[in-house]
Amino acid sequence: MPCCSVHLPAFTAAATFNSPPPARGNACTFDAGVLRFPPLLIYRIARSHRRPQMPPKVIAIAAGEVHTLALTGDGEVYSWGRGPFGRLGTGREDDELVPTAVAPAVDEGRLWPRFVAVAAGAYHSLALDVCHFHDYLTDGQLGYGDQNSLFPCLVDQFQDLDPPETLDNEAQSTTRSQTSLKLSSVKAGGMMSFAIDSLGALWMWGNCPQQTDAGEFCIASSSVPLPVWDFHGHTVVKVACGSEHVVAAVSAGETYTGGDLVCYAWGNNNHGQLGLGDKESRSRPVLISAFSEGSSWEVYEIACGASHTAVLTNKKSFDQIESRCWTFGLGDKGQLGHGTTATICSPQPVDGLPTGSFLISLDCGLFHTTVVSSDGEVWCWGMERGLGLCPDASFSGVDAGDALYPIRVQSPETDGFKFLGPVQIACGAAHTVLVAGDGYRMWAWGRGRSGVLGRGQTADSYIPCVVMWPPLGENFQEIHEDRAEASTSRVNDRASSELEQKLSAASEELQFLRSKLTLMERYANILHISIFRKPLDERALPHSLQESPVFDIRKEFENMLDAADTDELNRLEIFYRSMLSGVKDKLLRRRVQEMVQQCIISLSAGRRTPQDQ
Repeated sequence: MPCCSVHLPAFTAAATFNSPPPARGNACTFDAGVLRFPPLLIYRIARSHRRPQMPPKVIAIAAGEVHTLALTGDGEVYSWGRGPFGRLGTGREDDELVPTAVAPAVDEGRLWPRFVAVAAGAYHSLALDVCHFHDYLTDGQLGYGDQNSLFPCLVDQFQDLDPPETLDNEAQSTTRSQTSLKLSSVKAGGMMSFAIDSLGALWMWGNCPQQTDAGEFCIASSSVPLPVWDFHGHTVVKVACGSEHVVAAVSAGETYTGGDLVCYAWGNNNHGQLGLGDKESRSRPVLISAFSEGSSWEVYEIACGASHTAVLTNKKSFDQIESRCWTFGLGDKGQLGHGTTATICSPQPVDGLPTGSFLISLDCGLFHTTVVSSDGEVWCWGMERGLGLCPDASFSGVDAGDALYPIRVQSPETDGFKFLGPVQIACGAAHTVLVAGDGYRMWAWGRGRSGVLGRGQTADSYIPCVVMWPPLGENFQEIHEDRAEASTSRVNDRASSELEQKLSAASEELQFLRSKLTLMERYANILHISIFRKPLDERALPHSLQESPVFDIRKEFENMLDAADTDELNRLEIFYRSMLSGVKDKLLRRRVQEMVQQCIISLSAGRRTPQDQ
């Protein structure tokens, strides 16, 4: 791969595609402030400039028990894994071994949906459209009856609902009846579903915790979205749910102003998963005292496993940034990360996680928990079997192989423990999926049954493996479909073998190209950050590169300075002053070292002179 060198402080480099080729080889040359590329590289860059084809960027993921969903920036949803009951939304119940586009059922006269959020329950999936709300599966958790759906279908009940605070006001209800309720986020878990509307009200349907007429706790099924009245006058910001319990992050006041969230929990509490200090189930939300308004920690992320809960908090302090993970509930598989298999009824912090970096993402599987830090480290703990947390476990006697403490996941990408550009983590029943590369790469590990790891096979993986993303192109998809057809016919064994070799070769070539692309993206991003103090965004390419095949760094830097406000200019001054100070310090150290070496040489020569005389 051609390489180049740019003298950053001068800011005079420009890439030109019509300059004469270098004198020899394929190396790039830097002459008089102009970066010159070899003809082959010029052709490739110019061609890509004329027809840019960026891979879909993943902005959100969700994992059910044995299926996974990925949402892209252009509003498409892809699914893979187990297919029965129509949970994949592809129009059939077949398993999908690689990411496959979801096929919404669009009625005549309606626009093709543009999705903005996804969620996955045990056997069903949710997708939030810009204008409508789609759902797919069964038993009431779909919100439109008790029939399965192989396609994402519109939840019509939300079309006829007004916000909860207007239900008792006939005048306001009449004026708003012509517009549908707007939703802002969705969440699913077990056999239930939740949605938060634009006014911060919470709705639930499916097999949800409710209260009987006698005031007792029960799990009841509802195919109609029901409002959670207990949060009237507050704003629900986040919600998470396990098999039969729910945790919500709600504003302390009427509106959410940022950093003022408190935690409520309700539902089944047979293992202390509500964090209330006991094992008594609750039919209505109850405030968790450890995360109340008077706590020294503020909540910013919540997640639920089957019978345990995890919470990310930030220290309420202006002089330091400290994030911490808390867990409580069932701990029989080590899913709490406290070094034991004991059940804990009150929130306790998880020791062993990094303190110098911010925890940005959290999720829980049935019996395991995973967090991601801002510097790209991934930590997992809990059930071992299939997750690869403790590969040396004997699985005999008392050695169940479960990870009782957080274990740092090794990154195949860097041969270390840091994944590049971490975005989000999602946990299924026994698999984990990580979005990295700033949304352009996905890693998966754990049990691979039904193709839930998205790598074209059903084998387990104890280490992170690359999900086949971007989705297969037409040529690769054709090979994949031919392989599936050939495998069903006994008379086509030879053809099946040939197709297997084609797919293997194509996959190897795809992985090679991806590795090269990753290297180039890393180099371009580092170079861009060094000059402009922000990552390279393909949606906001420099104007000089969009309008012509010449990239004038000096001009772009001047444009950035012209567009910057006073605060940004002050930050730039501090940034470059720090860089300059570092260079000066390094030069001073070298000069001191040279002076010391010269003194030593002089002293040595002076000592030898009398002996020579």
